[in-house]
Amino acid sequence: MGAVEALEKLAPVVLAFGCGAVLARRKVVPAGSSKVFADYAFLFAVPCFLFGNIYRSDLGALFHWRAVTGYAAAACAAAVLTGVLARLLGVRDPRGVALRIMAAVQVNTAYFAVPVFIMLFGDAAPIFPVLLFQVCVLSLVVISVMELGRPDRTGSPVRRLGSAVGASLLTPVVVACNAGVGLNLLSVPMPGVVLDSFAFVGDSASPVALFALGLHLGGSGLEVRGTTLEEVWIIAAKCVALPLITFTVCRYAFGVEGERLSQLVLIAAMPAPQNLFVFAQRYGVGVDTSAALVVKTSVVALLLLPLWTHWAV
Repeated sequence: MGAVEALEKLAPVVLAFGCGAVLARRKVVPAGSSKVFADYAFLFAVPCFLFGNIYRSDLGALFHWRAVTGYAAAACAAAVLTGVLARLLGVRDPRGVALRIMAAVQVNTAYFAVPVFIMLFGDAAPIFPVLLFQVCVLSLVVISVMELGRPDRTGSPVRRLGSAVGASLLTPVVVACNAGVGLNLLSVPMPGVVLDSFAFVGDSASPVALFALGLHLGGSGLEVRGTTLEEVWIIAAKCVALPLITFTVCRYAFGVEGERLSQLVLIAAMPAPQNLFVFAQRYGVGVDTSAALVVKTSVVALLLLPLWTHWAV
């Protein structure tokens, strides 16, 4: 029943993604326009979604410091292992390594974890601390590497790194999260019409990003039989290794127990985020691989969901 209900909750995801793929296949909408939709999601809709939700949240009730620290430690350990393995397997471009780390460590929170958590716990609030960690730490590192590796970056390594970090800090996603946290902590009042406007735009983030992904894959095609060995180990790292590492680190190193531990394991079991494709599309690195990993990890995560649900809940 858990898997069936999860599929029902994810029906809008299938609709948005499937329509994009079909329209691109039939050449009704050019597959090349996927970048326009991805830029809209990355630069505008996702920041609006994050700002509004973080500003409205009760940050004090959300943050359990041992749980957050334990999850961060597990994610960092998984990131190091993924980076080392990618280098050993011949990936030399730092941007390619960063993209693979993002695929194996970051999770799909807004588009996959939210419906699952609402189904199991009746509340998606436990996801936001992990979302903040991903956006303000993991994504910041990935964006810095991507910006540093851009061919139009010139000057000394120190200056280039400074420019890359500065550019990543000014990325709308990072600015939105920091602004949401800051205004929330300072209890700065925001007019209802402003928050409603952010919510209106933010609600389009998920379908537009999924539609862009469907357009891209509809134009390029996706073959299960053509799954590479690299894709297999990244999928295994994301859907199996990360939840196990999270359980081990949080339970035995930080003493997290009960429902919080179950929630962290379930979050770690979520698939790679749509932002993986959005980042790849924006910076022109591993676009086809990223699109394939988003879809394939989503399928595998959905198939494994009853197992993780039974273990955690």
